[in-house]
Amino acid sequence: MTADPHASRRAVDVRRSTAIAASREALWSWHAAPGAFERLTPPWERVEVLERSGPLAAGSTVTLRISRGPLRLVWRLKHPMVEPGRGFRDVQLAGPFTSWQHDHRFDDHEVGSLLTDAIAAELPGGALGKAIAGKYLRRQLDQLLAYRHDITRGDLEQFHAEPMTPMRIAITGATGLIGSALTPYLTAQGHTLIPVSRHPIAGGIRWDPARGELDAPALEGLDAVIHLAGENLAGARWSPHRKRALLDSRTTPTSLLATRLAALRQPPRVLISASAVGYYGDAGDARLTEEAPAGSDFLGTLAAAWEDAAAPARTAGIRVVHPRFGVVLSPRGGALAKLLLPFRLGLGGPLGSGSQWLSWIGIDDLLGVLHHLLHSAAIEGPVNTATPFPVTNADFTRTLARVLRRPAILPVPAPALRLALGEMADATLLASQRVVPGVLTDSSYRWRHGDLEGALRHLLGRRAP
Repeated sequence: MTADPHASRRAVDVRRSTAIAASREALWSWHAAPGAFERLTPPWERVEVLERSGPLAAGSTVTLRISRGPLRLVWRLKHPMVEPGRGFRDVQLAGPFTSWQHDHRFDDHEVGSLLTDAIAAELPGGALGKAIAGKYLRRQLDQLLAYRHDITRGDLEQFHAEPMTPMRIAITGATGLIGSALTPYLTAQGHTLIPVSRHPIAGGIRWDPARGELDAPALEGLDAVIHLAGENLAGARWSPHRKRALLDSRTTPTSLLATRLAALRQPPRVLISASAVGYYGDAGDARLTEEAPAGSDFLGTLAAAWEDAAAPARTAGIRVVHPRFGVVLSPRGGALAKLLLPFRLGLGGPLGSGSQWLSWIGIDDLLGVLHHLLHSAAIEGPVNTATPFPVTNADFTRTLARVLRRPAILPVPAPALRLALGEMADATLLASQRVVPGVLTDSSYRWRHGDLEGALRHLLGRRAP
């Protein structure tokens, strides 16, 4: 792959190389697989693929829409050079730059392979504008490449350590926070993902749990099912009607799915059916292993019923795993996304006393845990899916503020939370769960981001000074 002789005249040149414990061929295959681009897109960026001309090949194109606040930019790129097994180049056909060239290079290395990314971009505008914008762009591109290399290394090294033959996997809740991240993660490994949805989707499986409808024949011969569907707990105040709806949104679909899977001639080997650390209720400072009892509050009752609804599949001999998710950290949704605006405005602070324990997991580790559960045939039953390093709410507040370089001195009193949210405040924001991931520790899961500050810097593109 020859260098561009004009690159030296461009306003911004950024390069990064990373050694990866996987072969050069594996590195190439991963980049060329469907889902790789989405997997490599940083979660702090809002990027949508509008059109692809086809798989990665010389002459192929991709059209993106990039959103920054109210601004919407369409960016069209072409791959003028692709060397299978060695690398590829993309250049701008139309978009925000005067010119853009990104070279992706894969070489052999003593540990496996060497990934090198080099970006040369020329900005529009005069010399002063280029100087100001160029410094910002260089920092943004440096963060982009650091994130992409971290993702590439983490994914490929896990796949190398826990190899799996390609699987056919059905997934419910594919458009949610976890499902939308899990789909490109698994397709980049070569797995086939089949969405189970109430809406018609090409290649998907139709279901309507409220009516007891599920296309059971389409489930025959699957290798695995990942069940993530469930109504948003924080979507509205918890009235008796709302609590009933939340319970039904988890138990009814789970029971329908488990019953139909149990009746198949060729059932899947594993059903991964989501749960949550809310199972334990408000447990104070107690260290909670998977053997700890369910809490007596609404979330404890809900999670216990949710897990029990999968009993028909378990009775039929299907390996059933219940990952009890901690607070999932991603700027694309969930608790972290809701906190970013007030913290960026300097309006963040601890909730209540701040002494309640928060068991958390970054979205990339969550995907890694789900891969681990698919791979590990000996694991079944509940699995605490949170890092070994829970923090108090006050510690979380201080850490997020430090990463964002903002003060966090405005506590939110517990009575104000209860006034605004009712019972939900005590069950979600003020409850304390100090979870111990015993099953994952015993099965030697390797954490990518067990340290909260490191996880937040990775997810928010805020590298340490």
